[in-house]
Amino acid sequence: MSSNAFVGTFLNFMALLICLTVHEFSHAWVAHKLGDPTAEQSGRLTLNPFKHLDPMGTIMLLLFRFGWAKPVPINPYYFKNKKQGIVLTSIAGPISNFLLALVGGFFLKITYPFQNAFLNTFLYIFIYMNIALALFNLLPIPPLDGSHLITVFIKNQKIIAWLYSYGMFVFIGLLLIGSFFGAFNILALIIKPIVSLIFSLFSIPGFL
Repeated sequence: MSSNAFVGTFLNFMALLICLTVHEFSHAWVAHKLGDPTAEQSGRLTLNPFKHLDPMGTIMLLLFRFGWAKPVPINPYYFKNKKQGIVLTSIAGPISNFLLALVGGFFLKITYPFQNAFLNTFLYIFIYMNIALALFNLLPIPPLDGSHLITVFIKNQKIIAWLYSYGMFVFIGLLLIGSFFGAFNILALIIKPIVSLIFSLFSIPGFL
């Protein structure tokens, strides 16, 4: 592996590690604030990345620059308002990633004039990954955050049951299709144009 490739892999890993950790912590923190102690009791109310990493997701992260963390355990029956609690807890992760992207954009505005290639490259990666992770998790496919919102707004229990029975297979199938036919990556076709648009705004040093 060349030095440039190693640096690129390292920057991608560090950016995604921060993105995933804050994402999962945000789920746990909001659930805790709404009265659910499950995440705290499971040791997930922390910014320690090792508490959130999934073994297989970490391996995928190292090998393919795409990975995932362990879902935060939530018990919605602790919420005073169950539907509201599910919505707020579910969107907490994506919102945290949008906020991180915004913070990254402000730092880029500050550091860009110094032309520090290492730092500026990291910030570009950091901004892009946070936006991508936020939008990706809003897709209504289990186990993504968007699937929890479906249970609140869709009343047909048969649709919900089907989604949770087969949604994971749909999710894996879309990922496999994307890995074998890169040009026909369905998930990328869905979210990449939106990610690119938001990224172009967040990453323009003079915009924020």
